Amino acid sequence: MYLTKEEEKMLNGEYGEATRKAMEILVALGDIFGADRLIEVSSVQVAGVSYDNIGDAGLEFLNELAKDGKVKVTTTLNPAGMDIENWKSLGISEEFAEKQIQVIEAFKKLGIIPTCTCVPYLIGNLPRFGEHIAWSESSAVAFANSVIGARTNREGGPSALAAALTGKTPNYGLHLDENRQPEVLVKVKTNLKFIPEFGALGYVLGKRIGNKIPLIVGVKHTTTEELKSLSASIATYGGTSIFHIAKITPESKKIKRPKEKIEVDRKDIENALKEINDEIEGEDIDFVCVGCPHASIKEIEKIAKLLQNKKVKVETWITTARFIKKLADEAGYTKIIEEAGVKFACDTCMVVAPLKGRFKTLVTDSAKACYYGKNKNNFKVKIGTVEECINAAVNGKWKK
Repeated sequence: MYLTKEEEKMLNGEYGEATRKAMEILVALGDIFGADRLIEVSSVQVAGVSYDNIGDAGLEFLNELAKDGKVKVTTTLNPAGMDIENWKSLGISEEFAEKQIQVIEAFKKLGIIPTCTCVPYLIGNLPRFGEHIAWSESSAVAFANSVIGARTNREGGPSALAAALTGKTPNYGLHLDENRQPEVLVKVKTNLKFIPEFGALGYVLGKRIGNKIPLIVGVKHTTTEELKSLSASIATYGGTSIFHIAKITPESKKIKRPKEKIEVDRKDIENALKEINDEIEGEDIDFVCVGCPHASIKEIEKIAKLLQNKKVKVETWITTARFIKKLADEAGYTKIIEEAGVKFACDTCMVVAPLKGRFKTLVTDSAKACYYGKNKNNFKVKIGTVEECINAAVNGKWKK
């Protein structure tokens, strides 16, 4: 892989030990994937923030980098393992909180903005079409590539940090035109009406085409919230980091229709929802959580209207970015929601927080949260609309 004179200086340690380590990671990555050179990135989003995931080894690695390392481009963080300010009210132990705060402080020493959200595009880290970035959270990567038309591979925590410390990433994968082309034409023969149905579509595609890139036709209208749900589920259940929707996503006009074709009908969507769900009909539930990916201000507004003059009977969280929570404060939504007994969990989510053993059932509007609820925390799960989630919280039972 070709390196400029400046990049060689970075690799030789002339810009400090952290930069040298970062260049070693990027050069190794570039060699593995056959990159011809490094390219500049405009922003980075770093995953591997929760102490529940990285542990003491990850914290030690961050502290080593923070001795002389500083990021070169705008860099934001994925959710942490807890609400940084209100962790006590969410049942997080002091021991965990102490370690998590140390992780955040190490990132801050590196010059990283501690946004702690999986929706950086909703809080100011918004790339433009065609821009090269280095993001690492799976749903954010899929959203950036597909909906925005920016260009990023699905970076690991170390490679994202390396990109942040150098402002560069290897030129391979989804940075190249030829690797962004669709491989399967997906004809959707039913109207998708709710956010969980977009999650179900991601589930169907993940099961049927794996990590192949789809061109989806037949979806006539989408919202930002529906697209972030699809981005999360398609990345979770299939592993692809880009999709195209005809007449909706920005690159869909420039691509050729692939020869391989599949169809998705109403029965496929309904079966997907059944497969995602566990049987908890009529049973007591103990945890309701909305916001995976993090809830938008539009979703929080809807929840506030649903909770007007109501009280919840079970532990209920809204996970969101702290910046979006401040918008909710100003709009008066927070007061309504908290008076109903619902807790905001900023900076974190049900995927990365240490929740195993605390709850038995999870009701959510997120297909991704269902996957991790089952496989990470051994929850029984039920996916439903926001209305169904709030009804479950108020009634203490799941009712379709």
